Amino acid sequence: MLIIRSLLFKVSFLTITIIQMVLVAPIYFFLPHKLVWIIPRIWVRTVLWLEKYIAGTTYDIEGVEHLPKGACIIAAKHQSIWETLTLVLHINDPTFVLKRELMWLPGLGWFLAKVGMIPINRGTPLKALKRILKGARKMAMANRQIVIFPEGTRQPPGARPDYKSGIFPIYSELNLPVIPVALNSGLYWPKQYFHCYPGVIRCRILPAIKPGLEKREFMSRLEGMIEDACDALLIAAANDHTPPFMPPTSVNRLKELEMK
Repeated sequence: MLIIRSLLFKVSFLTITIIQMVLVAPIYFFLPHKLVWIIPRIWVRTVLWLEKYIAGTTYDIEGVEHLPKGACIIAAKHQSIWETLTLVLHINDPTFVLKRELMWLPGLGWFLAKVGMIPINRGTPLKALKRILKGARKMAMANRQIVIFPEGTRQPPGARPDYKSGIFPIYSELNLPVIPVALNSGLYWPKQYFHCYPGVIRCRILPAIKPGLEKREFMSRLEGMIEDACDALLIAAANDHTPPFMPPTSVNRLKELEMK
């Protein structure tokens, strides 16, 4: 039954995405920026509705009050496609730092370009950092919220943290607060497995890290805040009445936490 529901959800996800892209294209690209987010948010709500009623997966977000309306940097844990969708509903005017290959996808790349994403080439780190800084300055001046995944790519839940120091120059130069975001989405909509698991995805938006910290203190605080909260959300999922499938990284991390 699980594999059937997962297959049905993913087929529905792809179908609704294609249908909406075709239907809204005639008006989407002519909308002013203040209105353009309406269409992606309708799409995200539709996807989350399908996820709830087909895959049986809902979500709960804490700490939305920590999200400012003005310019800031949002540093989120990245475990799944889920957060790239759902955060759009709760952030006022986000711009995501993303791999440039997504901008090359027919149709989707045009839609991403319209809302003003910051594409980078991860194969050339120095050039990527310069491009992020240039794009981030522009977006901060436009009072937008810059979403960065500080580990660079999706990580399995419970995996050893791998935070890249590239976020620090952005934090330092823009002099903006950083809002850490923890989650356990990889337990329910994982990258490594075909299945989508029923249950409640938990996301926790944490208090801001104020600008002005030195590199070591900033990186330590960022990683500590996110990873401590992710551990708590992993434990919460494990203690649910019907816990999700736990990948090896999660099982090992739970054992480590029990020993502390």
